[in-house]
Amino acid sequence: MALSKNKIFQIGGMILLALVLCISVGLNLYLLKEGDTISKYHVAVAEKIIGMQFTFKERKQMLSRLQGNLSKYQKLREIHLDNSVPPVLLFNPIVPGQKLPELNFFSISDFPKIKVPEDLDELAFQPIPVLANLIRNHQITSTQLTMMYLNRLKNYGPKLECIITLTEELALEQARKADKEIAAGNYRSLLHGIPWGAKDLFSTRGIKTTWGAMPYKDQIIDKDATVVKKLEEAGAVLVAKLTLGALAMGDVWFGGKTRNPWDITRGSSGSSAGPAAAVAAGLVPFAIGTETWGSIVSPSTVCGVTGLRPTFGRVSRYGAMVLSWSMDKVGTICRNAEDCAIVFNSIYGPDGKDLTVEEVPFAYQSDIDIRKLKIGYLKKDFESNYSFKKTDSLALEKIREMGIQLIPVELPELPYSLISFILSAEAAAAFDELTRCDKDDLMVRQGEKFWPNTFRSARFIPAVEYINANRFRYLVMKEMNNIFEKVDLYIAPSWKGGNLLLTNLTGNPCVVVPNGFYEKGRPASFCFVGRLFDEGTILAVAKKFQDATDFHLQHPKMEWINKNQ
Repeated sequence: MALSKNKIFQIGGMILLALVLCISVGLNLYLLKEGDTISKYHVAVAEKIIGMQFTFKERKQMLSRLQGNLSKYQKLREIHLDNSVPPVLLFNPIVPGQKLPELNFFSISDFPKIKVPEDLDELAFQPIPVLANLIRNHQITSTQLTMMYLNRLKNYGPKLECIITLTEELALEQARKADKEIAAGNYRSLLHGIPWGAKDLFSTRGIKTTWGAMPYKDQIIDKDATVVKKLEEAGAVLVAKLTLGALAMGDVWFGGKTRNPWDITRGSSGSSAGPAAAVAAGLVPFAIGTETWGSIVSPSTVCGVTGLRPTFGRVSRYGAMVLSWSMDKVGTICRNAEDCAIVFNSIYGPDGKDLTVEEVPFAYQSDIDIRKLKIGYLKKDFESNYSFKKTDSLALEKIREMGIQLIPVELPELPYSLISFILSAEAAAAFDELTRCDKDDLMVRQGEKFWPNTFRSARFIPAVEYINANRFRYLVMKEMNNIFEKVDLYIAPSWKGGNLLLTNLTGNPCVVVPNGFYEKGRPASFCFVGRLFDEGTILAVAKKFQDATDFHLQHPKMEWINKNQ
């Protein structure tokens, strides 16, 4: 069919106009890249990213304001903001009407008494009270115990790739000091003389703090993190800075991949990879980790150890690498729930530096009568198909045998997964300079799912959407609080369902405990989740479960290495 001249001219004109527009948009994009002015074409392109559509007139109206904002951004970027500088907006997980603990008491089980073995390595997997009893009664010195753990760290650590810095000189100095004080009758706490390991995102004066990432591998932050100070005041002995996935993601760090002591062909998960692996392998009696979204629960699960993720605002994060100001939490990784309680008792509470930390009592009683508690469980999640279903079912049956009538509960029916980008936005701000200076290219992992791409992508999250996400978060927190009007605590699968994300958004505490083994002898776990600031109850219930089972007493044989090599 032939076209008229007018039609040809019309089509030609449209094509020419399209070409002009394309050239104009491309030129404008290029000019913006070179630092020139923002045009209405840039606005039109940006609309696609934020899911909005404005008119030609509205775009034109915005230009002066957008250009002014850009100028402010550029000037602000000339001001160095260290990772440790917090925003003035502080997250508070407490909603109106929420009841908080009022009593403050701490009561543990009687100290188990054992003889000191000829081979001190036989003490490697003993819980804190056993070791404390030996030290306090002068049956073994802190120096002897510290040397034993240092030797294990040297023998097993390289194969597990779980150590960034061995703090041998500091450890022996602290151990000798502990021995002198204890000999003089100055016994500080159950942690006096007990070795421990720190996830290498806690700053330590005069010792590298690498955050597990290549851009920071030689970094020294010349101050002690609050948790490091509090444990030193309790008399604990720091023997190692342990691995974390780079900038608190996964188990891959700048020096390798942290291995699972149960199967070194597999990773130890993350990001508290080194702390979980080291405790599981008997390289330290306890370690301190952090969680933003699963970083204590996940490695504790795969390594078969017990982890406490406390309430948001329970333990100071001063001196710790920031990933998310509203989601980061400092917790403990130990052999069992009571060890977690012992360590937590020394690190919780405000320090005047992390202003999110609340002054709330900690009440722990090991001989709690759990039959008087209302204990819920996430029935729908436990009945679905997932890898831990068999072990979880048997564990729930054991709890029923303990005299507990489990109450079915369900999580809030709100789409809280939609606001997970809160973490991405805050993390991108925390590592703004890393992205702008292209130092993110030094990171070991560069794929779509890893931090460099996440940080870049998050720069396109509008401030309005971030604030509205936190407004929705408030509604989620209120709904979550309603659950604890019905039960004192509830049991949840460690990974299945939305509990892990939900409770990290709301700030509720949880204790993850081993509850069996599934395929190829891999450890499994489930979680006890509690009210805000009620760590004492969930720790006591977790202890009762562990008193009735022996999963926490199992440890890897580690036949993959000759420790004498």
